[in-house]
Amino acid sequence: MSDRRKVILVTGASSGIGRACAQALLDDGHRVFGTFRSPPPQAELEALEAVRMDVTDDDSVKAGIAEVLRVASRIDVLVNNAGYGLAGAVEDTDLDEARRQFDTNVFGVLRLCRGVLPDMRARREGLIINVSSLGGLFGLPFQGIYAGSKFALEGISEALRHEVAEFGVRVTLVEPGDIATGITDNRVTARAAGEGSAYAASFAKALETIERDERGGPSPAIVASLVARLVHEQAPRQRYAVGRFVQRSSVWAKRLLPEFVFERIIRGYFGL
Repeated sequence: MSDRRKVILVTGASSGIGRACAQALLDDGHRVFGTFRSPPPQAELEALEAVRMDVTDDDSVKAGIAEVLRVASRIDVLVNNAGYGLAGAVEDTDLDEARRQFDTNVFGVLRLCRGVLPDMRARREGLIINVSSLGGLFGLPFQGIYAGSKFALEGISEALRHEVAEFGVRVTLVEPGDIATGITDNRVTARAAGEGSAYAASFAKALETIERDERGGPSPAIVASLVARLVHEQAPRQRYAVGRFVQRSSVWAKRLLPEFVFERIIRGYFGL
């Protein structure tokens, strides 16, 4: 893909990492479309071109992509960022709650990928950046369904990367650690995770650690800076971890340490 001004579609652009990515890409001179489930305030529309889209709705995704292609004629880069966090013990999470998590974090990504790939394949160029999480590399206590959705995204992205390479399309994963975004305040908690749960005390202790790390994490600008750089990479790696060093180093710790040692570290960190 050349270094010309690119047409970029960013999902979940209303806040957090998505908003930071959209701004960084606009600052670099690209034409950026950002998806919103509801129309954003008028002030948000100065440079960012808003697309109304619900990533959990097939027709909404199709209509949104069709609109971008209509007005811009192409989509050079897709940044799949839309998602949310679900917390609670696996046992306390009912199937409807789990389905909603996967519908957004996994099937939403799949809908967008399937929507942009025909155009990218026809032009034999394109880049898909899937925003995953370090939680997609190892299971985190009381974030099991969220981690599972990111594990699934990791596997799908790896397979897709192989499949589309012959068409000149590139796929890469960005794996943030804890970032200071609205995910903390917008987290959904399993309905059965409150009083009466066998896990209530452990969950409360772990959640305190989770929220402390998120609120004290780096700005989403650190992720946006990486995404802006990847837009120009001719041969991006399969995955990029981003965030505090201690969290990024946990990826290597899991690979190098005996399983029981790594498990003890995780349990101790979350007070379990």
